[in-house]
Amino acid sequence: MKLVTFSVHGGFPEIGVVDGTKIVRIQHALPRLASTMIDLIDTWSDACAEVQRVVEKAEHTIALEQVHLLPPIARPGKIMAMGLNYADHVAEAGLEIPKHQVWFCKQPNTVHPPFAPIQIPKTSTSVDYEVELVFVIGKRGRHVSKANAPDHVFGYCVGNDVTARDWQMRTPQWVLGKSFDSHGPFGPWITTADEIGDPHRLGIRSIVNDEVRQNSNTRELIFDVFDQVAYLSQAMTLEPGDIVFSGTPGGIGAAMKPPVFLEAGDRVRCEIDELGAIEAVFENEI
Repeated sequence: MKLVTFSVHGGFPEIGVVDGTKIVRIQHALPRLASTMIDLIDTWSDACAEVQRVVEKAEHTIALEQVHLLPPIARPGKIMAMGLNYADHVAEAGLEIPKHQVWFCKQPNTVHPPFAPIQIPKTSTSVDYEVELVFVIGKRGRHVSKANAPDHVFGYCVGNDVTARDWQMRTPQWVLGKSFDSHGPFGPWITTADEIGDPHRLGIRSIVNDEVRQNSNTRELIFDVFDQVAYLSQAMTLEPGDIVFSGTPGGIGAAMKPPVFLEAGDRVRCEIDELGAIEAVFENEI
C-alpha cells in the first residue's frame, strides 16, 4: 500500500492511499481513523483492514494530478541519517570502510514536500545532492535484534539528503551542514514494507539536469536497513514515525573533478525502483 499526505487547493492536510492515478481519501470515509500519518502508523495493526476495505470500495477518490503532495510525515520525532554507507561513496571521499556505523541527524526544519523547490542558502556555495533510501519506523523498540528489526520497519520512501558541503566540512559534527531549511525532502509517499519485501534489491539513482549522476542498488549498502535498526535502537528508543536516511551511493557533486555544486535552476530527480521518485528545482534563497 502507498500511503500519502496531501492537500487539495491549499486545504488542510489529508491522508490517502495511492491507487494508480488516483488517491483514495481515507479520512473522508473514516474520519475518526487518524488525524496524522504518525497516528495512522501507530495504530496500523488495527487500522489496516479498515483502510483496505475503503480502498477496495474506492468511493472517496481524487485524481493524483489534482492534489499537492506534502511530506508523508510532517514532523517526524527523529530524523536520523547514515554516513559513508556505500563502498563507492566511501572510496570517492578518500576514506576507509567504517568499522562502526556513522550517524548524524537532520533537524525537523529540513522536512520538505517531494516536488517543491529547494533553497540554495545565501550562506552556502557548495550545495550537493544525495539520493537515499528512507525507511520509516512503525513499531516502538529498544535493543531490537537484527532478526526482529523487520517487524519495526513500517515502510520506505525516496529521499534527498541535500547537504551544504562547506558547512558540513567546517566541523567534525555534520548537523549544521545537513540541516538547512528544505534540505530533507522525501516521499512521494510511504510504500508499506509488506509491498516491498526485501529492501536490499532496489535500483537507486539521482539525475541532475537529465544527467545520471548516481546509479547503484540498495544491495550495495555496507550496513543494511536491519543492521541500522538494531544499532540505533541500542542508543535510543525508536518510535512510530521516526525516519532514517540510510546512506547515499557514489556520484555526488563534491567528488567530481573539479567539484560541481548545484546552482539556481538545476533540477534534481531522485528515483528508487518500486518506490517512485521525487524531483525539485533548486532556487536561491530570497
